[in-house]
Amino acid sequence: MEPKIIKTARQHRLYLAEVERLIAGDPAADTRDGARLELLAKLVEDYEKKHFPFDKPDPVDAIIFRMEEQGLRQKDIAELLGGKSRASEILSRKRPLTLTMIRALHEKLAIPSELLIREPTAVYRVQRKAKRKKPRQP
Repeated sequence: MEPKIIKTARQHRLYLAEVERLIAGDPAADTRDGARLELLAKLVEDYEKKHFPFDKPDPVDAIIFRMEEQGLRQKDIAELLGGKSRASEILSRKRPLTLTMIRALHEKLAIPSELLIREPTAVYRVQRKAKRKKPRQP
């Protein structure tokens, strides 16, 4: 098969099978099979980016993912977020991240800052105090 831009799901399956076959042979990059593997992998990647997009996680999901990945608990990141109660509020989406928190999470946990500055998918549940009504004067 002559490599071409993938336009159909059938082509995608065929190219993916060929990529898997070539990977199993572990060709050197400077060989014909190595060059073919590189080209087919790029074509498959381009097709998948276009047809199988995925959303970036919201800031809290990104933090939780990194915590799970590194085996961290809430108390382990509390210092980065300004204390235990503040960490709890952030992770339960009751409080938004501040710029200082974003910088700390980016530097210490290597979470991309572009994920941390995104608007969260869930709305923060901030409770506001009700205003007291002034009593009526007769």
